[in-house]
Amino acid sequence: MLFITLLNKIEKFKSFVYKKAHLEQIDGEEAIVVEIEPRKNAKPVCRVCMKQCGTHATEKSRLFEYVPFWKWKVYLRYAPRRANCTIDGALVELMPWAEGKERKTKTYQVFLAKWAQRLSWLETARVFHTSWDSVYRAVKFVVEYGLANRSLEGIEKIGVDEIKVQKNLFLTLVYQLDSHSKRLLWSGQKRRVKTLLRFFKEFGKERSKRLKFVCTDMWAPYLKVIKKKAPQAIHVLDRFHIMKHINDAIDTVRREEARQYKGTNQEALLTNSRWPLLKNKPNLTENQVVKLKELLGSKLKSVKSYLMKEDFQQFWTYQSPVWAEKFLDAWIKRTMYSRIDPMKKVARMLRKHQALVLNWFKADGAVSGGMVEGFNLKAKLTMRKAYGFRNVETLQTALYHTLGKLPEPKINHRYC
Repeated sequence: MLFITLLNKIEKFKSFVYKKAHLEQIDGEEAIVVEIEPRKNAKPVCRVCMKQCGTHATEKSRLFEYVPFWKWKVYLRYAPRRANCTIDGALVELMPWAEGKERKTKTYQVFLAKWAQRLSWLETARVFHTSWDSVYRAVKFVVEYGLANRSLEGIEKIGVDEIKVQKNLFLTLVYQLDSHSKRLLWSGQKRRVKTLLRFFKEFGKERSKRLKFVCTDMWAPYLKVIKKKAPQAIHVLDRFHIMKHINDAIDTVRREEARQYKGTNQEALLTNSRWPLLKNKPNLTENQVVKLKELLGSKLKSVKSYLMKEDFQQFWTYQSPVWAEKFLDAWIKRTMYSRIDPMKKVARMLRKHQALVLNWFKADGAVSGGMVEGFNLKAKLTMRKAYGFRNVETLQTALYHTLGKLPEPKINHRYC
């Protein structure tokens, strides 16, 4: 009876009572089984219209797994009634401890989901002697509850990016970047115009009008949709991706020269030259510093491209948009005269999106691509923690669970 007393203190269900608890063999192992019965004269509640109804019939008893206690698994046993609803017909009554046909209680599902945020899903399943699918269903239940009950008000800053999930398959991710709340807002398959349009459709016109800052890379579909759906927002191109384009151009030049000078004296100079040319100076190792000094004494095009990158770094130090624009114009002009095609391609791209590039200064640090990249790293870690996912929808569930800061159903178990 002491176990019943504890249950009544932790979790009481209106119109239902715990009758007795005893040890019983369940699936070949000893477990605690708690019998539940409806209170006297309590009518069943229709799970569709939520109204009290008469009883049509009583089904066979079912077991619902609860949070384990010490070495024992715990089950609630109850024989559900069929509510004789005049509107929805004869349906199994609403049982407050379980959702639909799920055989794990809501409390246990929240308990499992909380542990699945700390451990991988597979490890969570092993620790609590359950299945990977049970952990997934628990996470899905918590995520669906959170998405239905979260608030989308007060959002002024968002960042949009994509991550690669499988070969030729991407997820578009939209993050909230406000100082009071940084979280994953939305995810959608692929990275097309229609993908981001779905986000704005679900987000709503009024909320879209209240956006003040949007941070993206230079992916054309993103630029097109944001210009249409949030024209009032200051659209900031991600600094990280701009520098990535420059680094990619340097690496392209380096590879071309490695092929060109194969078998010559220059081949040894270009060996192990990739990271000295691409990494920021403070991150170079001692050997890479020596290699860079050696490279700087040559007249290789890859070295000239590296010096253009170092020159461009001054752009981010300006405080005046006017002077920053003059510097950018001069840099583009110098680069177009360089006769280095990959760098000229970057210059043309920056000239095409010059107004958006200069929005970096209008934003005055309000949004940063670094925040987005930080979320992307966490998203990739989540993909590894949820390994075993069979489809993209499962991965999206994992991402919302880890990065969405979703509200969860309240439970009275402290240690979870």
